[in-house]
Amino acid sequence: MSIRTLRKSAVLKPLFCVAIVVGLVACSLPQRPAVSPTSWMVAPERTGAPNKPRSDLWLKMGSVSTTPPFDGKSLVYRLGDQRYEKDFYNIYSALPNEMIGSATRQWMNQAQIFAMTVGQGNSFFPYYTLQISVDEFYGDYRVRPEAVVTMEFFLTVTSGAKTNPIIGSNRYSKRVPLKDNTPAALALGQQQALAQILKEYEAALYQYAANLPKPLGKQ
Repeated sequence: MSIRTLRKSAVLKPLFCVAIVVGLVACSLPQRPAVSPTSWMVAPERTGAPNKPRSDLWLKMGSVSTTPPFDGKSLVYRLGDQRYEKDFYNIYSALPNEMIGSATRQWMNQAQIFAMTVGQGNSFFPYYTLQISVDEFYGDYRVRPEAVVTMEFFLTVTSGAKTNPIIGSNRYSKRVPLKDNTPAALALGQQQALAQILKEYEAALYQYAANLPKPLGKQ
């Protein structure tokens, strides 16, 4: 055996032994399960009797946009005037714009102001369209814990006339005190805030529906 081979063998043997020891130690350590995030759903349900229908046409849910940093799945906490923190261990079951769009569509269907409120992906011709901008969707912990939801609604008509298609825009901002600092309390508070906003907008939409402009094809 050559001197080079002996030297190589002398180097590899200690490394091999170290590898065996590390492997044995790793196998002896307790196996910890991967930490999975907890998911929360914000889905308020309308209660009470439906309205008397005011239109035999349908309303279509348009785009729902969410302002950063509230546009992701993580719950967002406001800890200072310029400090926001995302909780990657507590997330929403769907993106906020998807949750709010779905909740609004179901709410307006139950309100029965229009003949039907259809989703954005529906192929029906949109005579009237409702778009939403979500400007705030977080928990405020600077003074006392509060759920904060701010939204703006834009109701438009599909018309061939060269006029402003916007029938009306309405902005709402709600703060709901939380019973504690837990993610569960925040999700419940946001659901309550969203329900308050949808209830108020339902009343505004009912007023708009009393005097809707004629849509394209219904002139």
